[in-house]
Amino acid sequence: MTKIKHRIAIIGAGFSGISAACYAAKAGHEVHVFEKNESAGGRARKFSTENGYTFDMGPSWYWMPDIIENFFRDFNYKTSDFYQLIELNPQFEMVFEDEIISIPAEYNDLKKLFESIEKGAGNQLDLFMEDAKYKYEVGMQDFVQKPCHSWFEFVSLKIAKSAIKLDLLKNFKDFVGQYFKNEKLRALMEFPVIFLGAMPKDIPALYSLMNYGGYKLGTWYPLGGFSKIIDGMYQVAKNLGVNFHFNKPIEKINIENDRAKSISINNKSIAFDGIIASSDYAFTESKLLEPQYTNYASSYWEKKTFAPSCLIFYLGFNERIPNLKHHTLFFENDLNNHAFEIYEDKKWPTKPLFYTCCPSKTDNTIAPENHENVFLLMPIATGIIDSEEEREKYFVEMIERLEKHTKTTNLKSKIDYKRSYCLNDFITDYHAYKGNAYGLANTLSQTAVLKPSIQNKKVKNIFYTGQLTVPGPGVPPSLISGKIAATEILKIL
Repeated sequence: MTKIKHRIAIIGAGFSGISAACYAAKAGHEVHVFEKNESAGGRARKFSTENGYTFDMGPSWYWMPDIIENFFRDFNYKTSDFYQLIELNPQFEMVFEDEIISIPAEYNDLKKLFESIEKGAGNQLDLFMEDAKYKYEVGMQDFVQKPCHSWFEFVSLKIAKSAIKLDLLKNFKDFVGQYFKNEKLRALMEFPVIFLGAMPKDIPALYSLMNYGGYKLGTWYPLGGFSKIIDGMYQVAKNLGVNFHFNKPIEKINIENDRAKSISINNKSIAFDGIIASSDYAFTESKLLEPQYTNYASSYWEKKTFAPSCLIFYLGFNERIPNLKHHTLFFENDLNNHAFEIYEDKKWPTKPLFYTCCPSKTDNTIAPENHENVFLLMPIATGIIDSEEEREKYFVEMIERLEKHTKTTNLKSKIDYKRSYCLNDFITDYHAYKGNAYGLANTLSQTAVLKPSIQNKKVKNIFYTGQLTVPGPGVPPSLISGKIAATEILKIL
């Protein structure tokens, strides 16, 4: 019996979109990816300058390497077929007001560091990581792999037995406090969940798995830049026969008899049997679908807790910057205060924390010789007013703190490339709801089945994937999200 070959449209060529395309194509279907921008990658795009710099535009933390490896393995490839991974040592530095803490790559060295800061913290780290490993193995292999149509999906013997140990109803801040009392250690352990888009007190303790996926499995860097992952995924997709269409924004999803029949581009309709939207969920529903076919009204999104947006500066320096590591976290100010201004006050921060990535410390291919490639990122609230004046104000503050940390002067005079990126750019480039950078926060009330549905409830052959649906924000979750969406749509075609 000949297998039916379906035509599937993917909207968006980010991590989740390309992932979905690969799994659908592997199953033998004709897949077309439509991307509004000129290249693949979504938030993980790159750009190059005339004077020799190459900048990753978004993700820069290569954590959970096994999840990324698993994606390529599903198509009989290895990550090493596409790029070389370098383990960073130190993994990163944290700059506090009175000291700098360097996080070593070797776990035993990390234990010694903890013990030197707080008596007994080395053993506590072992206990924490033992628990986090369990959550990582169960969480990443079982829990986050579910499409989350219903809570009944989690009534398996393994997950039922694991329910208490997964700490789904305990918050992360209190959980960390059970192990460590020192404020700097607590900040260090709470830092990874910032990627999940909420204050630690609102994140389930389940996500200690992030600490294991980072601190225990290591912090890595793909030589050539983070976009090398996208390049590899794109090549896998092309080898599977996926068709990519760039500079092709979708105008409308056309519905007939409660099924998606086609998409409109340049006032032309193209027929498909199924659609997976890796585009911004809220945008897809409000702009591409008629109201009677959407899962959620605009009021639904207004009530949701979104992960932060951010102010980014891509900088080229015409000389090397001493005393700067690949990753540096500037935590001289209070994390809780900055988080409160992101999630509660919704305003530009008064005493911000920020992050610096300097990949040219590891990679000599992304900047001219004896130059430095630097990426500054400051988390900010969504939906606030974005102006050049605000951008420049915080640029000056970040540069001054960078000078203090690196014991240098006049860094501004050494810049030979500068570009800023903020809320308005996220909206323009990605239709990001209120300019969010990281999607929907993984709060206690926005976990699993409580997230926006991966399937359209009124049009059965439309599915959603990416950081606004299951399993959540981040590169590894986006890869998993694409796989889930592709698996689910193939069940109903």
